[in-house]
Amino acid sequence: MRHLIPGALALLLLGGPACRSRQVPGPVPPVPASLSLVAVGDILMHEDVKTAATQDPGGFPALWADLVPLFQGADLAFGNLETPIAPTTGRPGVPFQFNAPATLPAALRASGFTVLSTANNHAFDQGAKGVRETLQRLRAERLVALGSGEDRAQAEATQVLERQGIRVAFLGFTDLFNLDLNQRATEPWVRPLDLEPALQAVREARGRAEVVVVSVHWGNEYQHLPTKRQRDIARALVGAGCDLLLGHHPHVLQPVEVMEAEGRKGLVAYSLGNFISNQDRMYRADHFPVAEGDNRDGAALKVRFERRPQGDVALAEARVEPLWTENNWGSGAPRREIRVIRVAAAEAQTRTELDRLTDAVEGPKTHPEAKLRTRAILATQERLRTLILRRRRIAETIGESFISGK
Repeated sequence: MRHLIPGALALLLLGGPACRSRQVPGPVPPVPASLSLVAVGDILMHEDVKTAATQDPGGFPALWADLVPLFQGADLAFGNLETPIAPTTGRPGVPFQFNAPATLPAALRASGFTVLSTANNHAFDQGAKGVRETLQRLRAERLVALGSGEDRAQAEATQVLERQGIRVAFLGFTDLFNLDLNQRATEPWVRPLDLEPALQAVREARGRAEVVVVSVHWGNEYQHLPTKRQRDIARALVGAGCDLLLGHHPHVLQPVEVMEAEGRKGLVAYSLGNFISNQDRMYRADHFPVAEGDNRDGAALKVRFERRPQGDVALAEARVEPLWTENNWGSGAPRREIRVIRVAAAEAQTRTELDRLTDAVEGPKTHPEAKLRTRAILATQERLRTLILRRRRIAETIGESFISGK
């Protein structure tokens, strides 16, 4: 019996066209595991900040809407929560004793925040009950709190999170207390920065994770340089295994540097400044020296850790994006407005707007009345000057090599 062979198979057997050799692509090398983290400084709940959130239909997220894509686009987003959230057990906030509304945790979570330091000098502003309520409200929104707990063991627990197959350990400490209510280990506790226990905690975290992040509330208010003591502590923490040190408290920016100790390297941000506040509300670039606006400068520290071919994880990139808090205090506007902006994007937008206003054709289209157009040009020029001055000031303080406009 004759068996019929399909044409394609016959050609293959006979060495026809189907037999032509083809290049088989080799295996594509895997993309290295990479984890991104964004960190900002103090989230301060001054009364005017809360008022601005109440008066804006978008609530708190509207106050930093420009930053939401950055936070949501990162694997982890960190901030220093410098306020209790204790509307039930606490008192209304007053100057230097903060309290935030119940809406804040959900707003932070919706904005993209994942990890918050709760170890700072305002942690006990609403007493021990306020610490407990704050933690309960943060947990309800799946926000990770560092450095405080409903008891000492919880406050001192290392938080280990995994993102992109990389384990990250977080620890939080404060070097400062306005009111120290740490009394019994079974009661609400805020973790102090005691160096030897801190170093031991970092060493233990090093054994549990591939990246160790330490949050420290420390330093001198309104000073742009860390003290020798801070530098010594930073060096010791890096030597013990800290990869990233996030500092806060001075309410102004301080330098970022790569530090070497004990044969290893760590990135140290001594102070990330204020993220949002009502400080320096009266500052205007055309009326005051540039230093008078320092409390409104901010920084978004953007870091990326990458798994290397040998299997370990190392810092691959570190950049700082300048931020600025716009504040309409004293403007006579019917609504209180405080918002954090990304300086580079705002500067580019303002230049475009100024070009349009001063164009012989487009300017009159925007403002047909010459007097109103002149007023708009002057206001836009002032905003541009402010943004340029703040960008330069931030770069000078942080270190030019870390500055990013993207």
